[in-house]
Amino acid sequence: MSDIKNNPCAPVAATKHRVVWADASRMTAVDSNSIDLIVTSPPYPMIAMWDDIFGKQNRNIHKALKKNNGMAAFEAMHLLLDNVWKEVWRILKPGRFACINIGDATRTIGDHFALYPNHARILSALTRLGFTPLPDILWRKQTNAPNKFMGSGMLPAGAYVTLEHEYILIARKGGKREFTQPAEKQGRRESAYFWEERNTWFSDVWFDIKGSRQALTDPALRKRSAAFPFEIPYRLINMYSAKGDTVLDPFLGTGTTSWAAMAACRNSIGIEMDRHFKPTVFADPAAVRMAANARIDQRLKDHRAFVEERQDKGYHFKHMNTHYNFPVMTAQEKSLRLDRPVKARKIDENILQITYSMAIDHQEPNAPGHDSAGPRQKSLFTTD
Repeated sequence: MSDIKNNPCAPVAATKHRVVWADASRMTAVDSNSIDLIVTSPPYPMIAMWDDIFGKQNRNIHKALKKNNGMAAFEAMHLLLDNVWKEVWRILKPGRFACINIGDATRTIGDHFALYPNHARILSALTRLGFTPLPDILWRKQTNAPNKFMGSGMLPAGAYVTLEHEYILIARKGGKREFTQPAEKQGRRESAYFWEERNTWFSDVWFDIKGSRQALTDPALRKRSAAFPFEIPYRLINMYSAKGDTVLDPFLGTGTTSWAAMAACRNSIGIEMDRHFKPTVFADPAAVRMAANARIDQRLKDHRAFVEERQDKGYHFKHMNTHYNFPVMTAQEKSLRLDRPVKARKIDENILQITYSMAIDHQEPNAPGHDSAGPRQKSLFTTD
């Protein structure tokens, strides 16, 4: 049973982050209709590094690959993922979203080269379950590798287009979410993003996020991890949930989604069946403070630069943010506030609690509670 409750963030707030070591196709520890957002990046079917992960769950996958039957292996892998999407449907609250980062695969099986359209197969599964598919995002992953082109080089009728993007599928369970209670409405207003962030985040192509190398030193863990850059779950969590909501990742891996939820003042639950990741999840809670605060500071800095650029061009802002006393484009940004993680407490080996204070704009050094860059910026993370 889920023990994480919604707690819209107050000036000093706390969130809880829980890891459940279990198979994502049987999330019995999570109540039905209890989760506000799914953000995940599953193992990609037909990418060779994950053959064993799928093959251990269904022997027919290895048999199909040995028989050079790529499409049979592809379908068998997705049948395993289908069981996870069924659970995702069960645990999501009505009106909430599922965001799934997935890439298609290209592979030669025997002497036959083909595309295996993972995004289309997952979208089909979600639609069959009753999800409403929404416009997706292309994550453009450019590479300048000299050998990135496949096929016959400069000769026609034998070369293949190079895949340099992945998909972020967006689907909603049921109709629109309603914010009816005063506390819910206030939490939503404080969870707003800047106008200029919306223009980037809600574009259907993300060019500005680079794929990050995994920092894992264990080669076996690197092989099993489907980690994505911190910025992807951080954006999605801010886009599709409110402060105090609970975010779940059924393929937690190294814990990136939970770190992003901590940075965004949301609760999180991570499901992971591979206990080899246990030493890496919650291993260094100070790291999230550094990443979160750097990202928050950058957001404030970027907004200041945006305002100055507009003002230099003669634009007159009509609205002021009540927390930071700087101009904003719309009335919906007036209550926007960013909360800075300041302390972590380990409740047990699988649950971490984060407390927050409001992030202060560094261009207002005399503001009450200003968090300077001096000695008191040392890590406040502790474990009990």
